[in-house]
Amino acid sequence: MLTLLWMAGGLLWAQPKAHFHHVHLNSADPAAAAAFYAAKFDCERAAYGGKPAVWAQQSWLLFEKVKGPVVPGGVESDSPVWHIGWGAEDMPAEYRKQVESGTRFQTPLTDISDLANFRGFYYAYVDGPDGALVELNTAKHHHFGHLHLFSRDPHGAADWYAKYFGVAARKSKPEVRMYRDVHVGPSASFTMDNVNVIIYPGAYRKHERFRTSQGTVFDHVAFSVDRLDEVLAAMRRDGVKVLRKAGKREGHRSAIVEGPDLLAVEIVEGRAVRQ
Repeated sequence: MLTLLWMAGGLLWAQPKAHFHHVHLNSADPAAAAAFYAAKFDCERAAYGGKPAVWAQQSWLLFEKVKGPVVPGGVESDSPVWHIGWGAEDMPAEYRKQVESGTRFQTPLTDISDLANFRGFYYAYVDGPDGALVELNTAKHHHFGHLHLFSRDPHGAADWYAKYFGVAARKSKPEVRMYRDVHVGPSASFTMDNVNVIIYPGAYRKHERFRTSQGTVFDHVAFSVDRLDEVLAAMRRDGVKVLRKAGKREGHRSAIVEGPDLLAVEIVEGRAVRQ
């Protein structure tokens, strides 16, 4: 819902409460990619706008067919998107199950209890279709649960999402934090519906290169609002670059803007619903 505030006799725009709508992936074979996610993780094969898709509890994974190789994700990429992730109540058991089913892992089961300040916290990285990196990590659920981004300025990026989408930004201490010789702080995060969006410093990757997410395996992410035009108007006043003007596409009305660190952010009018 969008809130309008009166101050000093003038009508001011205030942040809407946004919802997580989808992650849009590029794929050489969308049907095969959708089948992979549905087989390996807690989500369902479906269709969106007549194309293969995956419904993951409250939001979508959408797939765009592309010719030729897809620019992969992961720590070696210079995209602002690192990976997406699912939870697992018992990570050692889930890891064994995945290995037995033939799942390929880029990073094996790893204990990072000291980083998480939680005894028995594990993660592993699945090598997904088209070079998509998918994390499995210890959680109280086994659902689609997070999106992990990189940023030159994690705190500033979190403020951007808070300003335009009404999320509550959580920020670490501003100083650099190292863990096993990599930068993990300063960092930030916010929760949108059931998805935790985590923002790590780009220095984690040992470089500060950033390219647009468009054209990579994780092409863009999408948040939904009630009134698209009002959000876009506020962004335009602030000089936010519009990459695709508002219009109807794939069954919804939306626009794409350039978010922090060249992340393409689609703004969809209306919440995600299972089709």
